[in-house]
Amino acid sequence: MSFSKLGLSDPIVQAVAAAGYTAPTSIQQQAIPAALTGADLLAAAQTGTGKTASFVLPILQRLSQGQTQRKKRVRALILTPTRELALQIEQSIQRYGAALPLTAMAMVGGVDLQPQRQKLVDGIDILVATPGRLLDMYHRRAVHFDELEVLVLDEADRMLDMGFIDDINEIVDRLPESRQSLLFSATLSNKVRALARSAMVEPVEISIAAREASKSNIRQWLTTVDKDQKSALLSHLLTTMAWPQALIFIETKHGAAKLVSQLAKRGIEAECIHSGRTQPVREQILADFKAGKIAYLIATGIAARGIDIDGLPLVINYDLPFPADEYVHRIGRTGRAGADGEAVSLVSKDDFKNLCMIESRLDHLIERREIDGFAPRKVVPISILNYVPKNKRKSSDGA
Repeated sequence: MSFSKLGLSDPIVQAVAAAGYTAPTSIQQQAIPAALTGADLLAAAQTGTGKTASFVLPILQRLSQGQTQRKKRVRALILTPTRELALQIEQSIQRYGAALPLTAMAMVGGVDLQPQRQKLVDGIDILVATPGRLLDMYHRRAVHFDELEVLVLDEADRMLDMGFIDDINEIVDRLPESRQSLLFSATLSNKVRALARSAMVEPVEISIAAREASKSNIRQWLTTVDKDQKSALLSHLLTTMAWPQALIFIETKHGAAKLVSQLAKRGIEAECIHSGRTQPVREQILADFKAGKIAYLIATGIAARGIDIDGLPLVINYDLPFPADEYVHRIGRTGRAGADGEAVSLVSKDDFKNLCMIESRLDHLIERREIDGFAPRKVVPISILNYVPKNKRKSSDGA
């Protein structure tokens, strides 16, 4: 199937082709026609499946006729959890809407608000925003919602995990009831479904997460190692494997900075991105990584939202994530658009429960490889594929 078969206009189809995309992904094939009908949409889609285009392209189609009628108004609002992801989405809008007379901007915290406020004066067709900065601007009367036609809640599960539920509810309460609402999430948890019930009307539901959970074009393997040897093993792998570029996930910002220092002592240059760094620094590091000027980028899971790089060859889990769906989300940053990718995890014994949950989620064991000189003192057992966390187990007597 081609994009032209989805009901999109020629300028949009041509822009998509110019960006190098020839055929829509599974989520795009289902979500774009559904969104074009004007119906509300509840969609589960992992990273790397093309979800951004799934809502950006229908919005461009819908808004291509007309413009904001008054100052400080917006016609489409895309809420997203992180600054990086907001900027990434705004870039996609500019790329796909290059031939359309539409305006767009990303409104995020961590930078001077005055330029953003000034840009809103004449009205913006598509506003991509993080919840906190948007509410700040709303309370300053810098933006109004009475002309809003479309709301998108992107990465809804992550926004809820980050504690944005009150901000989201306050924003939704101020939007026109006649709007179209599109919600995209890696998982459709109870919390996400509760948000959907409060923000949407009889949404069409699409879920491709289950069958996309373990894409065959991503080679996954792990190696077991004692926790105190992880940085040495990572240095060894980066040196011996000669990987040209890698995105390395770690759990804490303190750990990210420490790992950069440990690698530097072994002659390996790396950078890190996390919530403790200023927005201009984060943007510059991300731009350098995308341009290939930085080979190894260490990122916390939250900061990595919005790192969308075509052709990224490798993802490394220095720390295994929790919950299991986050693993699927992370490895989806490689192997994008059908390209080959590789995902490597460094696993110590205290990661065992997380490993069980991840492999249960994938419904298969991840290949294990031994690295000479790094055999762990504390052996990591083989996973239990039907592992159930204690808080979800039922007692044998049914109590």
